[in-house]
Amino acid sequence: MEKVNTSERLAELRKLMKEREVDVYVVPSEDSHQSEYIAPCDARREFVSGFSGSAGCAVITHEKAALATDGRYFNQAEKQLDSNWELLKQGLQDVPTIQEWIIDQAEGGKVIGVDPSVVTASDARKIADKIQKKGGKYKPVNDNLIDLVWGEKRPPRPSEEVRVQPIEYSGKSFEDKVEDVRKELEKRKSLGFVVSMLDEIAWLYNLRGNDIPYNPVFFSYAVITPTSATLYIDESKLTQQVKNHLGQKVAIRPYDAIFTDVAALSSESQQTNGETEARPKFLTSTRASWALNQALGGEDRVAEVRSPIGDAKAIKNEVELEGMRACHIRDGAALTEYFAWLEDQLVHKGAKLDEVDAADKLELIRSKHDRFVGLSFDTISSTGPNAAVIHYKPEKGACSVIDPKAIYLCDSGAQYLDGTTDTTRTLHFGMPTEMERKAYTLVLKGNIALERVTFPKGTTGFALDTMARQFLWAEGLDYRHGTGHGVGSFLNVHEGPIGIGTRVQYSEVSLSVGNVISDEPGYYEDGKFGIRIENMIMVKEIETMHKFGDKPYLGFERVTMVPYCRNLIDQSLLTDDEKAFINEYHKEVFEKTSGLFEKGSLAHQWLKRETQPY
Repeated sequence: MEKVNTSERLAELRKLMKEREVDVYVVPSEDSHQSEYIAPCDARREFVSGFSGSAGCAVITHEKAALATDGRYFNQAEKQLDSNWELLKQGLQDVPTIQEWIIDQAEGGKVIGVDPSVVTASDARKIADKIQKKGGKYKPVNDNLIDLVWGEKRPPRPSEEVRVQPIEYSGKSFEDKVEDVRKELEKRKSLGFVVSMLDEIAWLYNLRGNDIPYNPVFFSYAVITPTSATLYIDESKLTQQVKNHLGQKVAIRPYDAIFTDVAALSSESQQTNGETEARPKFLTSTRASWALNQALGGEDRVAEVRSPIGDAKAIKNEVELEGMRACHIRDGAALTEYFAWLEDQLVHKGAKLDEVDAADKLELIRSKHDRFVGLSFDTISSTGPNAAVIHYKPEKGACSVIDPKAIYLCDSGAQYLDGTTDTTRTLHFGMPTEMERKAYTLVLKGNIALERVTFPKGTTGFALDTMARQFLWAEGLDYRHGTGHGVGSFLNVHEGPIGIGTRVQYSEVSLSVGNVISDEPGYYEDGKFGIRIENMIMVKEIETMHKFGDKPYLGFERVTMVPYCRNLIDQSLLTDDEKAFINEYHKEVFEKTSGLFEKGSLAHQWLKRETQPY
């Protein structure tokens, strides 16, 4: 995690700001589609600041620069930011939010500039109002200034081929999905839905791409009206198979034509429907950009809603759920083989392996399994103090050699044609300290408590978050990240709108049968060690003796098939019920994955040892 000297970049940016009469320039992390993971060409915040974490926002004035990020990245940001930058640790007491910091700069009639294609319309409105009250102005700057500074060194926009996701994996035709959207339009009396989220478009049309690392999506927009369906994409990406798949039911238009087309569509509908206040509007997601909103005519012409496609995508059908079960068995076997190999190399053979060597070996093992496509995110392979960096990314030449006498944390996942995986296991191949064992066991107790909870329909992930933290809280301990995130079906490993944690949005959407979500409490001591245990769980209906309020009751089905680390469990902290749960889980892991190994092999022996009952 070396620092990048940003002085020259900031100087060039400030020159452009002066030419554009901009006093403050805002650089979000997201691309034009509000993607969490982005293509290299859209890594503008990383380019200008040197900070490579996935979450954060940079703000530059003519005199100073600030980078705001959350608790997952405090450690990383401190290591990567040079002396030009002030780090705003979001969520800590007395630290201003990035919005507050921006608004403070607006006093005295200052102009705050931003590329309108990389901020949402709702966020733009909220901050513009506050800036105006301070006497400043929030100004759209259509030429992205970071791109101008980056110049010819900026990576090109990806142009990977798109492929069909067949119904044997999707479980539902794209024609039926489009008709569901039209039913939503009819219900809301809307003119059409302009879709900007890349994973929603991929899911809607049963297509997958490779434009963003680890996320099988492609740069595109879509417009669905009561009578038409359009895909905005660089046509060179479309194979004949894709064109045959879409047939005459989906019109193809150039990617860059979206703004002029929706402006024309909005203008045409305005002429048809008149100027009355009750005239129908177009729908966009609350995540659609300010630029897209303005092209449609602004608030008078647009209704921003939580995306009905996002809601539908989060509720997996039976084919997708079965795919998740199947791919997690293969993925669990890959992790078991990897951990057995790693222990043998470090402990018995005395090998010197760095964190990247280990991560590469894991990818190689995974790649041998059926339906493997690639990783679902950068593998977090971290030893000792590096495990305390929540979203640590090892890099060759700058990473650590794995210490068999220290904690080893591995957070990894893969994309398979039939599902997406994300599993974290923390291991110790030597003699863990008393605190390491205690912390691990408290985290494990929280992981188990959340997986076992029963709750009434209508409960949100916000309400369930304390289940995973309770045992840490009882000791005055905690962690600075969410407890769970939705997971796509051969799509993005982080998928909304559901999640488990304290984010406001997790209080807005209740969990539903068919949701796939992670369960990943943790504990971290900077400079010492980090612990996280992550399983994938699926929401299902639970039979209960009573049904208060005449509501169905829900719970979770586990799908991750990887043993916990026996060496780190302090049995004295477990109840008999928890031990029985672990025994039952380990029995299931062995039964479902052992058949993928040759009897007597290293992996089979390791699995048998780690799944022995207490």
